Amino acid sequence: MIAIALRGQPSWHASTVSGDIVFQTHRHIACLDSCVRVFAAALLFIGAGLPTSAAFAAHQSGVKADRILVLKSERKLLLLRGEKVLRSYPIALGPHPHGTKQVIGDGRTPEGVYTIDARHAHSPYHLALHISYPSEADRALAVAAHDDPGGDIFIHGLPAWYGRNDPVRFYKDWTKGCISVGNTAIEEIWAAVDDGTPIEIRP
Repeated sequence: MIAIALRGQPSWHASTVSGDIVFQTHRHIACLDSCVRVFAAALLFIGAGLPTSAAFAAHQSGVKADRILVLKSERKLLLLRGEKVLRSYPIALGPHPHGTKQVIGDGRTPEGVYTIDARHAHSPYHLALHISYPSEADRALAVAAHDDPGGDIFIHGLPAWYGRNDPVRFYKDWTKGCISVGNTAIEEIWAAVDDGTPIEIRP
């Protein structure tokens, strides 16, 4: 087992399980205003394939997506323009991926239609796009249950030390309810999506 220590960061341990690289931390870290506090990511198949020529050309030419579709059960995020899929990315979710987020700390990723309403260029997870959860309906449900709906839900990348070789897929859901993609992926999504873009998150 190899210990990787970063200045100002907790110790990370890398181990190999059946040929797969697994990263774990044993300390909590503050990130994204409490959206993700533990990076316990286990990543399978390090190094993704390059974008298709069409998707890469679209990204380079500045083509914008007009909608984001997240398919939780398939662990995919799709950038759409009309009915055309511009790009598809593997994702990781919260530790309890089934069902929609209801209260703070439940480890679930919201389901429904929201918007991208802010962005953070200095996220500890490379870049981050804020999702407009909770909606008024989400708040009403939480109030009825005498609870807090939570917030700070983002699409974000990975720690900077991970680099630009995005995983082909994630071995484990590791966020606290956010949607994680690779670092190259979040750069592409950041460039292709304007604030105000709708995002639909399906089961």
